[in-house]
Amino acid sequence: MPDVSSTAQSSPAPDLMATLTSRGYHAVLFLAGLVGAPIGLLAFGFLAVVSKSENWVWQTLPSDLGWSTPPGWYAILAVGLAGLLVGLIATRLPGGGGHLPVQGLGGNTPRPVDLGGIALAALASLVLGAVVGPEAPLTALGGGLVGWAVGRTKLRDQPQAAKILVVAGSSAAIATIFGNPLVAVVLMLEVVGFASGPVLIVILPAAVASATSGLILTGLSKWTGIALQSLTIPGLQAAHLDWEDVAWAVPIAVLAAAIAQLARRLGLRTASTIARHPVILTSLTGLLVGGCAAVYTWSTDRPVTDVLRSGQAALPGLVSSPHSWAVSTLLLLLVLKGLGYGLSLGSFRGGPTFPAVFLGAALGILLGPLPGLGTTAGIGIAMAAATTAMLRLPVTSVVLVVLLLGNEAASEIPVIMLSSAVALVTAVALDRHTTHHRRSQPAPAQQSAAN
Repeated sequence: MPDVSSTAQSSPAPDLMATLTSRGYHAVLFLAGLVGAPIGLLAFGFLAVVSKSENWVWQTLPSDLGWSTPPGWYAILAVGLAGLLVGLIATRLPGGGGHLPVQGLGGNTPRPVDLGGIALAALASLVLGAVVGPEAPLTALGGGLVGWAVGRTKLRDQPQAAKILVVAGSSAAIATIFGNPLVAVVLMLEVVGFASGPVLIVILPAAVASATSGLILTGLSKWTGIALQSLTIPGLQAAHLDWEDVAWAVPIAVLAAAIAQLARRLGLRTASTIARHPVILTSLTGLLVGGCAAVYTWSTDRPVTDVLRSGQAALPGLVSSPHSWAVSTLLLLLVLKGLGYGLSLGSFRGGPTFPAVFLGAALGILLGPLPGLGTTAGIGIAMAAATTAMLRLPVTSVVLVVLLLGNEAASEIPVIMLSSAVALVTAVALDRHTTHHRRSQPAPAQQSAAN
């Protein structure tokens, strides 16, 4: 995600009316529409390659070898190989394969020389089963490609216009990933909006590029027959808001935020440890992530892919028949996917969004039988809380969850918004508590002197 906030803060606020009616800004809007088409095309191609490759690794190859589902040791080897490849890419190629998912969706615009490593590290992570999604690297690729193209035109002498178009490129990529331009625009609004006054100037090109990218996605899906994952979850139970939902929203949001925070802290700890010996330790981390999936399948006889990968493809199967899940299986899924998620956040390359959504959904199903709650309400509350606690983008998280719930979201919007707010406050409070605790600890020299 390009950083435009520093430029917005250091530059004087422009005359909004003059900017919106100027020829230069109209040209930027036109170029943003042009940007959306190629970025949408490239993003679609990237996601199609990931989808086809994932199906080959986790379905076709195991079936050819005579397995109905991949065995546990297969998962260990696959994700271990992913760790080795990502470690080599991070240490051998420019750009280190992109930023870690534990750092969120942000990051500086990559240089053109970094793009190859970012794409390869993301492909290795996503295809071979790391618990990450595609949004962060693909957003970096979208912004980076637009930045490279703009740098070869006269716009390179107009840094503000160039940055706006880079944001538009990132927005177009996000629109393709989420399958909905609205999520992209809201995300960009939240990322750049609170740091800059003239938000509208940045958001309009992002909206135009996202809309163009969305049209490309729709057209390519029909022409090629390759249907990428739909955002709306099918098979949800009917939901009706009542006071019990409101009463449960706060404690569930706190619990979901705590779970997301544990995964985030594990990711930060993993990242700092791996930095010492990236190739060896990233490979070892891959083996551990695969081991989480192996333990899960050995204990439950369910597929390893419940634990591995982002969880976006598995989400409909999780929520369509919530009563078929045993409590023990859901608990194991939360623990082992949470561990795999935390380890992946600090080692692989990808996005943090959909694993957080999946963990929230699993927690919502587990808590759905609570008195007066209901499964759909529990899913919505926990998904919004977990996603907000991980991304620290409450409005984006609410919009994403509302779109995921589809027709059943209308009555649940108030508790979804409440849980998102509670989760953000909880996550920030936990961060502050951890920081205060570390500062209050005596330094190593002081500890040795005391001893």
